[in-house]
This record gives sequence, C-alpha cells and structure tokens, in this order.
Amino acid sequence: MSGHNEHTSVDTHEHLPSYGKNVMIWLVLVALTALTVTVASVDLGNYTFFVAMLIASIKAMLVINIFMHIKYDDILMKSILLACGLVFTVIFIMYSFDLFNRYTG
Repeated sequence: MSGHNEHTSVDTHEHLPSYGKNVMIWLVLVALTALTVTVASVDLGNYTFFVAMLIASIKAMLVINIFMHIKYDDILMKSILLACGLVFTVIFIMYSFDLFNRYTG
C-alpha cells in the first residue's frame, strides 16, 4: 500500500459549525417560539393563523438550513427539498381553503 487513506480522494465538503453559531440559532428559535405563543394570544382576526404559519416557516427554514446542513449541500438535494416543499405548500393551501370555507357562514 502507498500509505494513502482511501477517504482522502473523495471530494467531501465537511462543515463543522461553531458552538456559538448553533447557540445563536437556538436562541433565535426560542425567541420565535415565544413570538408564536404571543401571536396566538393576540386577536389578529383571520391573520393570526397566517402570521403563526409565517413564523413556523421561518423556524423550519433555520432548522433545515443550519442544523440539517442543507445550506452546504449540492444543488440536487436542494432541488428535491424545494419540490417537496412546493407539494406541501399546495396541499396546505388547498386544506386551508377547505378549512376556512367550512367554518364560515
């Protein structure tokens, strides 16, 4: 053997986030959770649901990009994730129309 490690020829992009960055993202997630609870207790009319979903979407994007390391992944994985997100969004919108039309009147 030539003293080579077989893993040295593989092109990997290993990302090691700092603890400070992880703690900062965690604190942002805790703050957004507190904001969600606050929004739920404030009467915004029909907008309460949409504001809560916007905050939840921001939290999901932070978790996916930072903790799941999708931010540093290749374009194929990002495309698959985007396609799944679009399908979920379409299903969510269709369900929301049904939900809001069923209980109004």
